[in-house]
Amino acid sequence: QVQLVESGGGLVQAGGSLRLSCAASGGTFSNYNMGWFRQAPGKEREFVAVITSGGGSTFYTDSVKGRFTISRDNAKNTVYLQMNSLKPEDTAVYYCGADSDRLVFVTPKRYDYWGQGTQVTVSS
Repeated sequence: QVQLVESGGGLVQAGGSLRLSCAASGGTFSNYNMGWFRQAPGKEREFVAVITSGGGSTFYTDSVKGRFTISRDNAKNTVYLQMNSLKPEDTAVYYCGADSDRLVFVTPKRYDYWGQGTQVTVSS
């Protein structure tokens, strides 16, 4: 059983930056691909970024390419999401997920474990 705890959310003005962290415990962190997803009020949870278990590959949804960077530190059992040039449409609850599959998936239902989420609010 893997436990995930997100942190780093908050209120920021458009154009600002935030760095989200997701700390994992209870499992072998380096066995999991780690993804960031977000969910705005009234909308479904959507894919933001994913990093493979060893950190060698990353993938992003088009709307965040060039602005967000996902990274991980397997020695610290932590995955990060650096968010720059934030826009009001980035406002959402951000969740990290752990996926034990060898393939990379962007669908939330393929992920095995989830954190509780952290709120990101971008004001215009």
